Amino acid sequence: MKGLTCFLVWFLLSEARGFEIPTNGLSEFAEYGELVEVAPGEFQVALETRRHQRSVSGEPGEMVGDVDQVTLSSYKVQSTITSRMANTVIQAKVVNHSPQPQSVVFDVQIPKGAFISNFSMTVNGMTFTSSIREKSAGRALYSQARAQGKSAGLLRSRALDMENFKTEVNVLPGSEVQFELHYQEVKWRKLGSYEHRLPLHPGRLAKHMQVDVRIIEPQGLRFLHVLDTFDGHFDGVPVVSKGQQKAHVTFKPTVAQQRKCPDCSETAVDGELVVMYDVNREEKVGELQVFNGYFVHFFAPENMDPIPKNILFVIDVSGSMWGVKMKQTVEAMKTILDDLRAEDQFSVVDFNHNVRTWRNDLVSATKTQIADAKNYIEKIQPSGGTNINEALLRAIFILNEANNLGLLDPNAVSLIILVSDGDPTVGELKLSKIQKNVRDNIGDNISLFSLGIGFDVDYDFLKRLSSENRGIAQRIYGNQDTSSQLKKFYNQVSTPLLQNVQFNYPQSSVTNITQNSFHNYFKGSEIVVAGKVDPDKLEQLQSVVTATSANTELVLETLAQMDGLEDFLSKDKHADPDFTRKLWAYLTINQLLAERSLAPTAAVKREITRTILQMSLEHHIVTPLTAMVIENEVGDERMLADSPPQDSSCCPGALFYGSKVPPNALPSWASPSPTPVIPMPAVGAQVLETTPPPHVIRVENDPHFIIYLPKSQKNICFNIDPEPGKILSLVSDPESGILVNGQLIGAKKPQNKKLSTYFGKLGFYFQREDMKIEISTETISLSWGSQTAVLSWSDTARILHQRVLVSVKKEKTVTIVLDKEMSFSVLLHQVWKKHPINVDFLGIYIPPSNKFSPNAHGLIGQFMHEPKIRIFNERPGKDPKKPEASMEVKGQKLVVTRGLQKDYRTDRVFGTEVPCWFVHNSGKGFIDGHYKDYFVPQLYSFLQWP
Repeated sequence: MKGLTCFLVWFLLSEARGFEIPTNGLSEFAEYGELVEVAPGEFQVALETRRHQRSVSGEPGEMVGDVDQVTLSSYKVQSTITSRMANTVIQAKVVNHSPQPQSVVFDVQIPKGAFISNFSMTVNGMTFTSSIREKSAGRALYSQARAQGKSAGLLRSRALDMENFKTEVNVLPGSEVQFELHYQEVKWRKLGSYEHRLPLHPGRLAKHMQVDVRIIEPQGLRFLHVLDTFDGHFDGVPVVSKGQQKAHVTFKPTVAQQRKCPDCSETAVDGELVVMYDVNREEKVGELQVFNGYFVHFFAPENMDPIPKNILFVIDVSGSMWGVKMKQTVEAMKTILDDLRAEDQFSVVDFNHNVRTWRNDLVSATKTQIADAKNYIEKIQPSGGTNINEALLRAIFILNEANNLGLLDPNAVSLIILVSDGDPTVGELKLSKIQKNVRDNIGDNISLFSLGIGFDVDYDFLKRLSSENRGIAQRIYGNQDTSSQLKKFYNQVSTPLLQNVQFNYPQSSVTNITQNSFHNYFKGSEIVVAGKVDPDKLEQLQSVVTATSANTELVLETLAQMDGLEDFLSKDKHADPDFTRKLWAYLTINQLLAERSLAPTAAVKREITRTILQMSLEHHIVTPLTAMVIENEVGDERMLADSPPQDSSCCPGALFYGSKVPPNALPSWASPSPTPVIPMPAVGAQVLETTPPPHVIRVENDPHFIIYLPKSQKNICFNIDPEPGKILSLVSDPESGILVNGQLIGAKKPQNKKLSTYFGKLGFYFQREDMKIEISTETISLSWGSQTAVLSWSDTARILHQRVLVSVKKEKTVTIVLDKEMSFSVLLHQVWKKHPINVDFLGIYIPPSNKFSPNAHGLIGQFMHEPKIRIFNERPGKDPKKPEASMEVKGQKLVVTRGLQKDYRTDRVFGTEVPCWFVHNSGKGFIDGHYKDYFVPQLYSFLQWP
């Protein structure tokens, strides 16, 4: 099977906020045993398939020996760019030659920020088409499909600048499945060119493979070239045809050319086809195109001198920057310092729990000062916590003070570039307060740019911070070349040519204008404006752009390009006649999403949300507020393509471990406790995202117990309602030395004369390992002997001590695995801090296990050895929706009621309905004794059962 691990994955798909579990050989749940992990963006097969001699290519004399019985017969990608608006179609056809059904996953990468507009597939002769729905409506249909065991598509962030679209189907013997996915995106100009990237991961040899990229630019093409991203393997295969205004790139390797080597069965097509180009700008700096009632204005002046800069580099040197991150950051900073010009001024602020400055004042970028700054940076040793608030305020103070003293060139631009990999852990921790502090102190002449390093950085926070202060943010992944990424970002943002760019469209009726612009215009970039035009005034459309460059005010006028545009587009069958409308919709939705994240009030946010939703439905695109429902003609088979949260911080593997835990020791920032910390090895293996097993014991909400009985295949529910502060024994097994207890907290005030209680703290004790784990809604504390380590819910980490593995997923889940056989998962439920009633609380999920001793007890532990039950005489209840029945258990006969409870593992907000038989009176008759018998005095007290 070597070389064929890239074809299909048996991957049960989870919803956008799925339950994610580490897999490095750990069988946490029985249902996970058959899963395999693969790279994103590829086809995979999990079922063991026999191999046989078969011709795949159909080319004379060419045989493919030792080939799987599931074949990729066709793999095609067609991409057309019309005036920077790109439309891409990915098509694949898979044939099952096996005598057994095969599970097939269509898993492709699309650029981050692109909008999916359509998806269809034909499987086993059944055709599925898509429609766009409001997200809650789409998820409701999705939940129905999941409840019926149907497959589900998923779109979520998985890699640098890429997201994945997935859907899984079952292909019958002798049948084929065809997939077709459409998405659209705008090409942004960076560093003087447009870059169109098409990820190609067919996973195996394709009988027919063809990629076509067509570029249609009315401005004319200045240059175009195709990058060699396959190490010369396909030298000469891409064919480029280029005219004055059009180009066509074809990549069509034969089966022989696809092979890694002449005798290999693996494909060498595993990377990206990258096309770079730019348009002509010699005659004018602006291009104003009008078509079908919409206009688009491209603005990119060239050949202007850079403005002098005042730059403060604010560098995170906390313990989490330990290792490669710091090394790459230092190398990048040394290169950036070499790029400073003599007229620039700069300084360096580095911070962990304290804030230091290389110089308290800005200094000129002389050779001597640059050499001294390099020496300072090289000596930095990462340690301690992260005080982002104080570091930014110090940088702002330095710039403001220099400006007030008249030390800054009035024609220079002032920049703060923040480089960090984590959330604040010291000083001001509330993100909204940090934003307010920066906003209140930063001047109108200062722009703040942010670079988030690593997988666990709160990128959404950094983006808000920059967006509010005339800058932009970018993520840099720690497993990539941080140095080159940091330098590329600096080259983009540090050479502003124009400031305060403003657009005006006089003597015309222009509405719904949307602009992609910055406080400063950056060299090699482009500002795009789009809008609707009154059809009666098309001929009058012109633009007047005003901007400042150094000490000069520029006024640039551009007339609309009307002559010949319609004729030019009509003569090319591949040109998109709707490109102006699509580009306007794309810009508008993206701008509204940014405004929504910065909305000052809930009312404003609701209004923006309503507009985004309306546009998403009207233009048939998947956004963070919509979902694509995929159904067959009769509607009894259904899937869903769901967009991830905006600027999701998800990453390859989704749950990344070890980035905050150096190989040799837990860093100091992880343990504010005064007790010493001893080395704890980190396990950095990738993890597997999948649908969690349905059959677990759950304790949720206030608190509701849902006990799954495997032999009876029944869920039995009961509630416990003691007062806040009480500690309940959940699992007590002195013989095995395992204990789980939970302490209750109360809501802020009673509702309907009842005070709800929830688990606010959970204690796990593994006696043989002498290890205690205390999980509250604020922190996760691990201790053994006199040693203690403390993590917060804002961390993502994975810690192994003897037989106990603890995995923390940021603000979501803590998973504890004992000896690879027994597992516990804790979910964090967070509510609005100002909610008048509700509080944060914990939910716990435990798969049934036979690893406990026969004497295990507790509210949950007693059911690890299942009692015999019989449910009979089902009948209508007082509520027509809740039938009653009789249940015999432990020698007693109880009246139980059919109802629904919530499982929040796959949907953290709304939960998934779990049907169960409800036992009244706090579980009386189903649990041993009375619920008060399960009170224990301390969080780590074993239950003393009579």
